Amino acid sequence: MTDHNHLLSQKLQNMSESATIRMSQKARDLKSKGIDIISLSLGEPDFDTPDFIKQSAKKALDDGYTKYTPVPGHLALREAISSKFERDNNLKYSPSEIVVSNGAKQSIANLCLALLDPGDEVIIFTPYWVSYFDIVSFSGGTPIALSAGIDQDFKVTADQVKNAITDKTKLILFSSPCNPTGSVYQRDELEAISDVILAHENIFVISDEIYEYINFSGYHTSIGSIEGMLSRTITVNGFSKGFAMTGWRLGYIGAPEWIAQACAKVQGQFTSGATSFGQMAAITALNSDLEATKKMRSAYLRRRDMFIDLLKEIDGFELNHPQGAFYIFPNVSKLFGRSKNGRTIHDVDDLAEIILLEAHVATVGGEAFGNDQCIRLSYAASDEQLKEAARRMKETLSEYI
Repeated sequence: MTDHNHLLSQKLQNMSESATIRMSQKARDLKSKGIDIISLSLGEPDFDTPDFIKQSAKKALDDGYTKYTPVPGHLALREAISSKFERDNNLKYSPSEIVVSNGAKQSIANLCLALLDPGDEVIIFTPYWVSYFDIVSFSGGTPIALSAGIDQDFKVTADQVKNAITDKTKLILFSSPCNPTGSVYQRDELEAISDVILAHENIFVISDEIYEYINFSGYHTSIGSIEGMLSRTITVNGFSKGFAMTGWRLGYIGAPEWIAQACAKVQGQFTSGATSFGQMAAITALNSDLEATKKMRSAYLRRRDMFIDLLKEIDGFELNHPQGAFYIFPNVSKLFGRSKNGRTIHDVDDLAEIILLEAHVATVGGEAFGNDQCIRLSYAASDEQLKEAARRMKETLSEYI
């Protein structure tokens, strides 16, 4: 077979394959061979989209919402998002400061393409979601990893931010609740970080709040709600996690109008507006009483507690107590160097492969998230699957000494 890699752009050749998608494909390949694989690798709710949202989309189709949409989104949806921002986040974004995209991932890509020039640095709180690094690099920026380990609950401090800023810093990018760690930045922590940012002109924050509704800490703080930060913050959110609408591909930003207009310009040349009938269903989701969302959050909380108790029984797993999202990110470095039948666990990739091939549980090695000491486990799965996955991992890893 002819190798055509040399014909591909250097940008593409420098891009990493998504580790979560790669591991998911490996799991599917094994399943196709009849192997019973429990997948804890993808960040996808196992719940179906609530019926009232699906019914709204069906009605929208019947009502003729089948045409192209305005690039930044239907005005009615942007008005609903504006109301949601004020209601839930104490953020005042007008509809002209909101852009609806084909998922929050596109929202972040729009921002990086619109704002970054070669040499611009983007401080990324680490561990980070797998695509952040490649989106920044592909857009011409230079990603700067700012790391925090399990001893800090995976949260960077204001002093770390202060020390990382240079005259090339353009953006700061993070998620809270965080993928992959589940950590949640509290208001006092964000206030301290904001003080650092406000001391520098022309540094902007991209705050990824896609897991906002899956928050067990009692409240969610948007960094843009802190005094002085609204004009310096782009708030990213979407419908995939809180409303179990992953396949609908609907995300959005709230941003200063000049940034929103720039993102709409980028999007207009790549994809144009998001699906019409999906946007109508999104209005229904935002204007609901959120009872379906709250039920899902309660289920995730119960699963988190159950799964942590089970994982504590696995020798070599060091755990924190994540306050949001649906991930656990154990430090597994104590397992490095252990062997069985001549096979040694050298690193997290070795461990993830052993867990997949021997325990038949799909996980993701933490190196893809910027931390080579951890693995990511999603508990967006049934109780039975989580119990069985923990049993399998414990049994398999106990044989490595």
